[in-house]
Amino acid sequence: MNYRVPQPVPQVILDDVRGAQKMLSGVSRVTAMEGSRYLSTLTGSPVHLKCENLQRTGSFKLRGAYVRIAGLRPEQRAAGVVAASAGNHAQGVALASSLLGVRSTVFMPVGAPLPKVAATQDYGAEVRMHGQVVDETLAAAQDYADRTGAVFIHPFDHRDIIAGQGTVGLEILEQCPEVRTILVGIGGGGLAAGVAVAVKALRPDVRVIGVQAAGAAAYPPSLKVGHPVSIDNPVTMADGIKVGRPGDIPFKIIGELLDDVRTVSEDALSSALLLCLERAKMVVEPAGCSTVAALLSEPELYGDGPVVAVLSGGNIDPLLLQRILRHGMAAAGRYLSLRLRVTDRPGALAGLLGELSVVDANVLDVSHVRTDPRLGLTEVEVELHLETKGPEHCAEVARALHGAGYTVIG
Repeated sequence: MNYRVPQPVPQVILDDVRGAQKMLSGVSRVTAMEGSRYLSTLTGSPVHLKCENLQRTGSFKLRGAYVRIAGLRPEQRAAGVVAASAGNHAQGVALASSLLGVRSTVFMPVGAPLPKVAATQDYGAEVRMHGQVVDETLAAAQDYADRTGAVFIHPFDHRDIIAGQGTVGLEILEQCPEVRTILVGIGGGGLAAGVAVAVKALRPDVRVIGVQAAGAAAYPPSLKVGHPVSIDNPVTMADGIKVGRPGDIPFKIIGELLDDVRTVSEDALSSALLLCLERAKMVVEPAGCSTVAALLSEPELYGDGPVVAVLSGGNIDPLLLQRILRHGMAAAGRYLSLRLRVTDRPGALAGLLGELSVVDANVLDVSHVRTDPRLGLTEVEVELHLETKGPEHCAEVARALHGAGYTVIG
């Protein structure tokens, strides 16, 4: 039998993060901290948003990528670097490499959003499209590294990456010294691990809580058994945290330092994205607003003092944004779809639309069905899609239709 010899997991300490902060001076931005009146009212504690969506390249990923590549030996830099990513890590590696004068090749999955592909190329990387899923893309990048000698830049499972991401934690403590809870999204775990290293070393009283999408939550079962385990077919709109297995190095740190890991639903993610747009005037990708989704889902957990929610990224394809906004509007009760039957006679539809006008419901779409065998001889089924003002308005619309004699059948 073949036995795998366990390899020691490299340690990341506060001095590593402080060294990364010095290295990143003049490279990465000290991103803004914005208060949220709505979330503060909801939780009963002041809530601040750490806006890494406004970081260079649109996410925190530049921090770790730059520290990792800057730490390469001259002969490694000469060989170039290679990475695999569907978006944020790709852009971070591309820009960091360009700033350091290192040749970079980035593998991206076929079907990656065109704006992310274009941005990665604009930052100076050679982009190669390979595979339908990120696992296939990662394998291609690793094979390229083996063939060419290029250094593979892992998105989260390296101590330099974690140290770079940990600078977010140092900034939070400087910008909000009274913080009691920090919420940070988790995919592979690099950001959460880095923030935990920095914060717990300086302020062990501060809670650090990770957030995962429920459909891609590999950390809860892994923490339960004490080692990283893979989940099959992770499914979530939050592609930035859609990771099927925790990284070995982040997992050890998170297991020791994080206070909790919460999960959020797809409805909560889309509602959070909508809230960031409407209330905070922030464009945030689904992974980036997972922390806001946690606050919306369980506000009662965060009423013991100031909360900082990290908005980890803002790179979202406009087409996906359009779909998520529709989903978020529906989840927030801002859309109402219903079917009802009316008499098939002139003026019947006008009468129905008149009732909707009285209650100020905006009609987005109307369709008729006349050929269903379940319909009576003089009946027509009408399907309506309405824009409303929220759940209470939806109930008001339903009451008005019922009062006018209409029967809603779906």
